[in-house]
Amino acid sequence: MQASPPNSRAAAVHLLTRVLQKHQALEDVLDSALRGLEGRDRALARAIVSTTLRQLGVIDALIDKMLERPLPEKITDIRNILRIGLAQLLFLEIPPHAAVHDTVALVPPRSKYKGLVNALLRRADRQGKKLLAALDSEMLNTPAWLWQAWTEAFGAETTRQIAAAHQSEAALDISVHGEPDKWAVQLDARLLPTGTLRRKSSGNITELPGFADGAWWVQDAAAALPAKLLGDVKGKRVLDMCAAPGGKTAQLASRGAQVIAIDRSKARLKRLSENMARLKLDVETVTAEAETYSPPDAPDAILLDAPCSSTGTLRRHPDVAYLKSPADVEKLSALQARLLDHATMILKPGGLLVYSVCSLQPEEGEAQVAAFLRRHTNFARLAVTPADIGGAAELINADGDLRCLPCHMDGMDGFFAARLRKLS
Repeated sequence: MQASPPNSRAAAVHLLTRVLQKHQALEDVLDSALRGLEGRDRALARAIVSTTLRQLGVIDALIDKMLERPLPEKITDIRNILRIGLAQLLFLEIPPHAAVHDTVALVPPRSKYKGLVNALLRRADRQGKKLLAALDSEMLNTPAWLWQAWTEAFGAETTRQIAAAHQSEAALDISVHGEPDKWAVQLDARLLPTGTLRRKSSGNITELPGFADGAWWVQDAAAALPAKLLGDVKGKRVLDMCAAPGGKTAQLASRGAQVIAIDRSKARLKRLSENMARLKLDVETVTAEAETYSPPDAPDAILLDAPCSSTGTLRRHPDVAYLKSPADVEKLSALQARLLDHATMILKPGGLLVYSVCSLQPEEGEAQVAAFLRRHTNFARLAVTPADIGGAAELINADGDLRCLPCHMDGMDGFFAARLRKLS
């Protein structure tokens, strides 16, 4: 096992390498990479790597603009050191002497690039803000394939608004068992029209009022909407087909549903069960493949929050922009279609199926549901109404499906959800 990096900046470079060169998800490698760091150092490392990924297009454009000749592609360690240095100087407002000195110290003493890194960072300190102002940050920070896909789906102006939203870190969104007004005061949070509580800063969430007592759980405002589309679920059998990490499971159980939560991963289901225990919610869990699992009795409703490209979550997970590709969208779209087809066979007649994805790609959302309705004529769309989602009419598309964008409601995940009724 690789030894833990000795300081926050070295950890940030290590993490950046694992994401960009080894194509590993940031969330999957954070704990191991930050082992040995405490408190502020740990928070600083995470802030540096997240900011670097969020602003990566602009940072790379500045590096290329300031260099007389391009860096050799093989020296990714030097480019990553430069990247985290610029992130500190231009976006995190870390004092220049600390940012420059501690970043240059990461370059091996005998490296011929040590002087170059020092010179470029000092130039960025003097001229970086001016150079930055001349760049199209929204377009540069968005991979070209995503920019093109979103422009075709939502138009140029909305695409720019989406990209702008991705440059800001997400707030802490919270779902509560009940008494949202009370908990808004307790948590110093704002109550959104859809029922979510929003805090500007998170801090250590385990130390916030009500966490230990299981009064609430963390869940993006957009992610909290699909479960609402099932309406009154009290006493009904609801199958949560791809349940982990469990936010939607908690919503359904807290509203009185008899929930069967399935997931293929034992480890993910274990975490879900631990979360349900903290929230004092009774949920049946089953480790199974969602494509083949059939419950003993046909459920009254199914929530299928399907595996997807997660391109709607870039505010929270900026690494996704550099880990996913059009090929992933194609592969995941095929899986989603199979899951939908299986859901049709196990849902009781008259039951509701809510399909959702945290994706901005139409192949996984609008086009997926259109194809589903062509295949399954015994299903009909049940249009989402503003009353279903706290009056937020701007979140409903022309077809009557839920379509949340990152630029909606001062920032939320990109989400799609459709409500479908089985006629026979």
